[in-house]
Amino acid sequence: MNMNFWFCSTSQSENALRFPVARRLLFPPELAKFDEKWKRNYIGLPCLRGSTGKVLASSRFVPGQLEDSSIVKKSLQRREPVEKLGAVRTLLIDNYDSYTFNIYQALSTINGVPPVVIRNDEWTWEEAYHYLYEDVAFDNIVISPGPGSPMCPADIGICLRLLRECRDIPILGVCLGHQALGYVHGAQVVHAPEPVHGRLSGIEHDGNTLFSDIPSGRNSDFKVVRYHSLIIDKESLPKELVPIAWTIYDDTGSFSEKNIGSPLGNGSVIPVSEKLENRSHWPSSHVDGKHNRHILMGIMHSSLPHYGLQFHPESIATTYGSQLFKNFKDITVDYWSRSRSPSLLRRNINDTANMQVTGATQFLKELSRNRFRGNGSSYYENPKKSLFAAKTNGVDVFDLADLSYSKPHTKLLRLKWKKHERLAHKVGGARNIFIELFGKNKGNDTFWLDTSSSDKARGRFSFLGGKGGSLWKQLTFSLSDQSEITSKHAGHLLIEDAQSSTEKRFLEKGFLDFLRKELASISYDEKDFTGLPFDFCGGYVGCIGYDIKVECGMPSNLHKSKAPDACFFFADNVVAIDHHLDDVYVLSLYEDGTTESSFLNDTEEKLTSLMVSSTRKWKDQTVPTIDSSQCKESFIPDKSKEQYINDVESCMAYIKDGESYELCLTTQNRRNIGNADSLGIYLHLRERNPAPYAAFLNFSNANLSLCCSSPERFLKLDRNGMLEAKPIKGTVARGSTPEEDELLKLQLKLSEKNQAENLMIVDLLRNDLGRVCEPGSVHVPNLMDVESYTTVHTMVSTIRGLKKPDISPVECVRAAFPGGSMTGAPKLRSVEILDSLENCSRGLYSGSIGYFSYNGTFDLNIVIRTVVIHEDEATIGAGGAIVALSDPEDEFEEMILKTRAPANAVLEFCNDPRRQ
Repeated sequence: MNMNFWFCSTSQSENALRFPVARRLLFPPELAKFDEKWKRNYIGLPCLRGSTGKVLASSRFVPGQLEDSSIVKKSLQRREPVEKLGAVRTLLIDNYDSYTFNIYQALSTINGVPPVVIRNDEWTWEEAYHYLYEDVAFDNIVISPGPGSPMCPADIGICLRLLRECRDIPILGVCLGHQALGYVHGAQVVHAPEPVHGRLSGIEHDGNTLFSDIPSGRNSDFKVVRYHSLIIDKESLPKELVPIAWTIYDDTGSFSEKNIGSPLGNGSVIPVSEKLENRSHWPSSHVDGKHNRHILMGIMHSSLPHYGLQFHPESIATTYGSQLFKNFKDITVDYWSRSRSPSLLRRNINDTANMQVTGATQFLKELSRNRFRGNGSSYYENPKKSLFAAKTNGVDVFDLADLSYSKPHTKLLRLKWKKHERLAHKVGGARNIFIELFGKNKGNDTFWLDTSSSDKARGRFSFLGGKGGSLWKQLTFSLSDQSEITSKHAGHLLIEDAQSSTEKRFLEKGFLDFLRKELASISYDEKDFTGLPFDFCGGYVGCIGYDIKVECGMPSNLHKSKAPDACFFFADNVVAIDHHLDDVYVLSLYEDGTTESSFLNDTEEKLTSLMVSSTRKWKDQTVPTIDSSQCKESFIPDKSKEQYINDVESCMAYIKDGESYELCLTTQNRRNIGNADSLGIYLHLRERNPAPYAAFLNFSNANLSLCCSSPERFLKLDRNGMLEAKPIKGTVARGSTPEEDELLKLQLKLSEKNQAENLMIVDLLRNDLGRVCEPGSVHVPNLMDVESYTTVHTMVSTIRGLKKPDISPVECVRAAFPGGSMTGAPKLRSVEILDSLENCSRGLYSGSIGYFSYNGTFDLNIVIRTVVIHEDEATIGAGGAIVALSDPEDEFEEMILKTRAPANAVLEFCNDPRRQ
């Protein structure tokens, strides 16, 4: 198929959206080198003269004059470090990727101090030059992966300039950074024989120092994860660049196939001397009788301390990833210890380590206070060019430190609670308790965070409540139309209190900012909830819609939701059920100095009455199962099968061209249900499709109900500061017989496509947690476990990390929302692509339901397998992750599978003849 292609230019990218999909470039099968005139203008600028008159380092400033090949050979040999610095300071360039903070976490522990992270368009060259050469603030540079191509300025930002000009600073480029290293020296970047995302390959290397203490060969246990559609054409590699690692193009497989942890093999090692003497050398192209099967996986510059890796050393499934980063640290230490130019010697890190804090902004402010005073350079006096001016590219991780988090609280809430042992089964379980206490009037203004799964290992506690306490209030938030406002975060908030009084506010900074401040205003006494086996003790319960992503660094919302974008109760009276021990807890919050409510005593009386009386049966408890094909007015999808398949193919084209690794494409299915009883629908759904993160929410003011049977946790923060995510990727239907069911489960577990999906999202969630967690604390206790539910098998992983103390709970959510399993990776670029393909807002689907407890904990699910009922219309969102290995027909069938349980529950309930 012939297509026309064009490339974005610097001028076009300056005033446009960061990633406007309408102008995204699509690459032909073999990419022509970018316009040479533009390339010279962009990366061949004259050396910058700073205020001191010093000229930016060129090759003559390279310590040891590395252009001397004899010195090159000598310097590349493995040596014991001559000098041990206290730590190594890394400048980490983020190319708007979703794996950058996995690198950040690794470098933090290996270097002894966290790197400073900036996005590739955050600094001007003058600023970068100042910190690198005048303040000598960094010892090396790491360039992150990212979407797109090094040939597009919007994708690569300042990275080409760094590679061109910083000839005397060690640089490691990963994936896109690797391609940029090749491109800046004249190599061509072309399509790979096939896109490889979330799959593993064996690697051979030449024994270069970067691979010290790492085995080599396809049969060794050195397996790496690859996320790329583009590669450096090895035939175009200039003599300045030396291949140091490679793989075979069809040597890819799944996590299980690659046998992580297998014994070491005997890989061939090519001496560095041979490599340098014969720069055209490449491993034999005659492998299994085929030609040109080698894919370049690593390069180095022959005379500069610059290295590139096409694969991802930071991935959870890459073996020896930490060793690679450690080797780059050793290269850096050795390089500066041998520097011949005293003016370029790096300062001892111990003298400045106190300035290196977790936040780049704070670190650089410290530098500014210490070193910019009296500086006459004009750009420091221009607030528009200042590094510390407000950012315009969305929420930066280092803006997440909540400065108001540690401020004095304004009100103290106290908690009273009572435990009723072994009571739940005596009153008919959670269902009967909810109906008796909160089910009157069809459950209006109530919540039920319902662990309805029969497998108690997945969930232990349910939380129930409704309107009634003096502190109760309801929040209803809707984002403003983008045409009405200048701030994409702004919206309208309606607050209703316990006396039914209402207040309207306009939130310029958005809902999450409001919620953060509300929670920060509350103080508590830990003794009040000591002894409780759960973390939710009252607070905000509700839902966050997908479009709140604009408060989390996403560029914009292309569509507007008809339903509210966030709805919450402040719940001061809560009933909790321990499904493991069958205990029931009744809790009541009140403001210090006020009278306690009678909720504990009143609820105890109702529970006692329910226990001694005959167990109350809900009139619609047994709804007959009917053939959904016979149902009147089935759900109507927004997109036809043909259109959905076309959209899947579009996603695969974006993936092929390096714009994304994985895209979670979704659509909506709709049905008018009139004034059907939403609580009745939920009760039927929880019987047909029980789930560990199920929920029922009813907001009467918004004419909104959610009937949710989600199997997926988004994010949880417990009272010990531990964050946990449990993403799901990979879903198949249950079998009709035990034998078929077990076979389908095994096929899911071994599926290369599903493992690739899951691995990509695990790495994404590690990145999201890495932004807000203590260095070295992010880990994966469970990788790609298969869990079975009533209607499906799913592949689930668990990621955990210890929250930094200066990060508020809401900012943890902001760092990871929307859940990566519902977007794809890299998240920012993927979200924009999905907005362009999906023809309406996702609304509350793909968002989260859960709680923010007054004591600083939270637990949120992913809104999937959910019926959203708004103004008499029921909608069910569904979709799936599109990857390079996807089959469009299969993706459509998976989307339909995910709608089946909630759709059938609605149809069965609404078509029950007893309701006619």
